[in-house]
Amino acid sequence: MALYSGLSKQSILNHNLAVPARFFWKELLRSEGHTVGRLDSRYKGIDRMNAGTRPDYNSELTSWLHSFTPAVNYYYKNVLNYQTDLKYNMFGPVHPWDRSNNQTGENLRKAMAENPYLNVMIQSGFYDGATQYFDAKYTMWQIDPSGKLKDRFRFKGYRSGHMMYLRKEDLIKANDDIRDFIKHSTPAAGQSAKY
Repeated sequence: MALYSGLSKQSILNHNLAVPARFFWKELLRSEGHTVGRLDSRYKGIDRMNAGTRPDYNSELTSWLHSFTPAVNYYYKNVLNYQTDLKYNMFGPVHPWDRSNNQTGENLRKAMAENPYLNVMIQSGFYDGATQYFDAKYTMWQIDPSGKLKDRFRFKGYRSGHMMYLRKEDLIKANDDIRDFIKHSTPAAGQSAKY
């Protein structure tokens, strides 16, 4: 775990091999006096003090909220001429999350079993700590333990964080991947579903 995570063996053992994600974001660059971003670990934060078990703030959000939100509000008002008193907010009040009856994976598996034309592509940024790359792959593998649907799943990873389109190369690649996926997922007239 230490080799792949960048954390010390002792900090991993101190957590009984179950390192909380927030601790990881705080610990990874602690010796340099930085934290890493949750949605994009390429962003560095500076906390009030190096001690602690979680970052003081999400460093990537500071950048994003000061660039995207004003840009979108400007675009709506001055380019699209959409007049409203409402402001676009990047994040809304989504908490508390209710996962008590979460059957998303099983619902997807069932929908794919019932519809032979349903294909799924998952796109993930390597540096995303919220919807993590390997969690996404693991979930995809667990949805179909029989392996009967595996040819209808596609997984694409990018050298980005949560917002893959921030890196121009990944924006282009992700869009090309979507186009290719749609092209190959749309059955020609009279052919059976196959990807």
